[in-house]
Amino acid sequence: MSSLLDSTPPSTPGKFKPEKSPPPLISTTLITDSSNLTPTENPRKPHNSVAIFWDLDNKPPNSFPPYEAAFKLKKAASSFGFVKYMVAYANRHAFSYVPHVVKEQRKERKLLNHLEKKGVIKPVEPYLCRVCGRRFYNNEKLINHFKQIHEREQQKRLNQIESARGKRRVNLVAKYAMKMQKYKNAARDVLTPKVGYGLADELKRAGFWVTTVSDKPQAADVALREHIVDMMDKRRAECLVLVSDDSDFVGVLKEAKLRCVKTVVVGDINDGALKRVADAEFSWQEILMGKAKKEAVSVVGKWKDRDILKKLEWTYNPEEQKKFVVNAFNDYNGDTDEIDNGDFDGFSDENGANCMQKEAVGAWWELNSETELIS
Repeated sequence: MSSLLDSTPPSTPGKFKPEKSPPPLISTTLITDSSNLTPTENPRKPHNSVAIFWDLDNKPPNSFPPYEAAFKLKKAASSFGFVKYMVAYANRHAFSYVPHVVKEQRKERKLLNHLEKKGVIKPVEPYLCRVCGRRFYNNEKLINHFKQIHEREQQKRLNQIESARGKRRVNLVAKYAMKMQKYKNAARDVLTPKVGYGLADELKRAGFWVTTVSDKPQAADVALREHIVDMMDKRRAECLVLVSDDSDFVGVLKEAKLRCVKTVVVGDINDGALKRVADAEFSWQEILMGKAKKEAVSVVGKWKDRDILKKLEWTYNPEEQKKFVVNAFNDYNGDTDEIDNGDFDGFSDENGANCMQKEAVGAWWELNSETELIS
């Protein structure tokens, strides 16, 4: 302190004015807490894996567009978890079959084309080619234009890719990828499929893995059951969505429930055997209207409550109880340090035999009313 006074003489003689202390330095370092380093949002819990198995032989989407039905089905199944597998099985007859609704639409389109060609009617808006953008006021002219130009171009691309090998083939696929996809999207609305009504292509476009089985009876059912059992053996899914009304799958659903796999059935038979066994059931109308997606939230909530109750409930296992008693008896006999001359856990009696007789009189929960009355 004296050195400080000597080095800084007062401005006024005889009086000393202490210097103002400098303001405290504000540390620019941020004090961070380890708890603040964690993200504010809770990490998402892993969802259950969902597998969709579609029996096309028994339940084809005849009254609905295939792509729309597959998309709505996937959207409804996503409410039960992450849709990991989407599989559809059928024989070739299911893919060559044309529903009555599609036949009627084709007849109406053919009649309109005939009237447009004669000039009886004229479309309000011209038909647009989705590949090159040309406009036509006659649907048949659009079809002829598409076949003569764009279909030939597509075939040339496919031939080039087929004949190429190695790196050149990879480069050609990358070069023509957008053009080929554009052609497929446009051909879907212009050209009529030569076989069936494009069921397999529409399901593949929706993300399904479509498999054609042999024409033997029940071939699709056998392949579907084997695939489901293999999936359960490898524990690849916790929820099974089955699209079928075939009662032959009752055994598979029961086995899935024994393996703690949730089961959901989509079909049109309200009181079917599958729906009585499954944990949840929906109709095609509920799938397409979006009602199934809303009801799935409450269904998942009920499943969680049921799982919690199963964990909390007590079950008596005689084998485990017997092992527990035997182990406790062995520990009791082996502990010679605590048992010495009638001393049991700090309690002693002068006559150990009397203690054993008292214990043999009655169980511990029986009230000794006679001795109390006598006393």
